Amino acid sequence: MEPVPPRQSLVDETELALRTWLARGAHRPGDRLPPELELAGMLGVSRGTLRTALDRLEESGEITRRQGSGTYVGHAMRPVAFHEGLEVLRPYSELAARRGVRLRVRDLEIAPRRLGAEAAEAFGLDADDEACTITRVVLADGEPVALMRDVVRPGVPLPGEPHLRRAMEAGQMVLDILLASGVPVAWAVTRVKPKLLTGRERIGRALGVDGTTAVLELEEVMHLPDGEAIQHSSDVFAPGGIDLQVRRDLDVAALTPLVRAVGRGVGS
Repeated sequence: MEPVPPRQSLVDETELALRTWLARGAHRPGDRLPPELELAGMLGVSRGTLRTALDRLEESGEITRRQGSGTYVGHAMRPVAFHEGLEVLRPYSELAARRGVRLRVRDLEIAPRRLGAEAAEAFGLDADDEACTITRVVLADGEPVALMRDVVRPGVPLPGEPHLRRAMEAGQMVLDILLASGVPVAWAVTRVKPKLLTGRERIGRALGVDGTTAVLELEEVMHLPDGEAIQHSSDVFAPGGIDLQVRRDLDVAALTPLVRAVGRGVGS
């Protein structure tokens, strides 16, 4: 007769329930968790049991606690400004707000500029055509995290410069402005490109880079439902300025026959 495995304690069960809940991906590294009282009620356990389970998760680095602030997911004591899953198009302003990060800008420029090769190719226009171009250094809680350059296709409706300037200075993104202006942005294509920066370059100086370091550049083209490209952006992020993730699910339709086949094998 095989030995009966020991029954899990309530703390063990709570730890497992928390780990399973976090693994679903609804909360990302750096996101703040609900208060302990709410968590305890959700799991149907006492706060003492919950705290012991949280202690274990803290020891493993799955959560962090900040005195007077709360409990957060992940290993970093200070969350990066932007943690983005590339499956869903969201403004960086929304990502920052989720993490309790305050965005501001410096060196803001809003002016018609020559498209250049990359934006012209995206829009199917001539490189010498001009379009509204917005460049700025984005600050997260006062620290530079990205140099952003957005080009909006000529003819796309935008508010006047004073409104644009106020919105940018308040930490909004061009996507926020487009959506608020009724532009039906539907999807985007994002290219992630590694880039070496030195403190001698303009971008490196703007982002406070010392020496030579690797950073990420995201080139993104946003489209209307009919496929027309309406915005081209090039964003260079300081080290630690962004954390990217991509969620990939198994094709359930393709997986089902395999599961059935395995099931038949086990039963035979």
